[in-house]
Amino acid sequence: MKKLLLTGIASVILLNYGCSTVPLSGRNRISFVNESEMQTAAAQSYSTLLKAPETKVLNNADAARIRQVGQRIAAAVTKYMNANGYASQIEGFKWEFNLIDSKEVNAWCMPGGKVAVYSGILPVTKDDSGLATVMGHEIAHAVAHHSSERASKAAVAQGLGGLLGAATGGQSSVTQGVINQVYGIGAQGLYLLPNSRTQELEADHLGLIFMSMAGYNPSTAVGFWQRMAAVSQGGQKQPEFLSTHPADATRIAQIQKDLPEAQKYFNSATGKPVN
Repeated sequence: MKKLLLTGIASVILLNYGCSTVPLSGRNRISFVNESEMQTAAAQSYSTLLKAPETKVLNNADAARIRQVGQRIAAAVTKYMNANGYASQIEGFKWEFNLIDSKEVNAWCMPGGKVAVYSGILPVTKDDSGLATVMGHEIAHAVAHHSSERASKAAVAQGLGGLLGAATGGQSSVTQGVINQVYGIGAQGLYLLPNSRTQELEADHLGLIFMSMAGYNPSTAVGFWQRMAAVSQGGQKQPEFLSTHPADATRIAQIQKDLPEAQKYFNSATGKPVN
């Protein structure tokens, strides 16, 4: 009972005191994982990947474009964060942008600003605005500390599972097995996966604004995500409630709703009248 009480108290403390606010969206997030350690581990993993024999880092015209687009977005993000009291949230960021030869249609950004774009996504991005859309989205994940939040959420879910196990310790093994199965499904479907989908839509929102701050027209983002949806239509998809990503239609509809806000940042960045 004492152990159960202490675990419960610890969970409450983490939930109440491990919170911070995501810039622009204003969402409160749970984050009690050391961000500096996350960045150090990410930098090591990034370096290891780039040096791996099976990794081919390209240094061509496309790679130069990716660096240029990435640096413009990073500069805009840094300017905004510093001017709005969020400088501490990008402390330690050392931006890197690399193009990796791969058929995979993907891109990502690790904690601390380590970005990789796979050449397989270039036919989908098509131009600099398309690159800005996907890179803005991935950079938003890092700026919003989504990796730290996911690690924190997983730790909370694990802690709650331990509480449940302690509370049902007197039940039969069959009963405990059923309860643990239900909890596992519930934790994924009602807690972890919705949180992941929330992060994806939040990264879309922030990414749209970041690309706008850097002078890339946010209206082009709709076309990029429509092309991405077309690429993924050939494969079988999970129902949205069981997926880590929102449905394509959900994503595109939300981006369209976010466009007026992003357009104001684009107009400001390009010197156009702000309505």
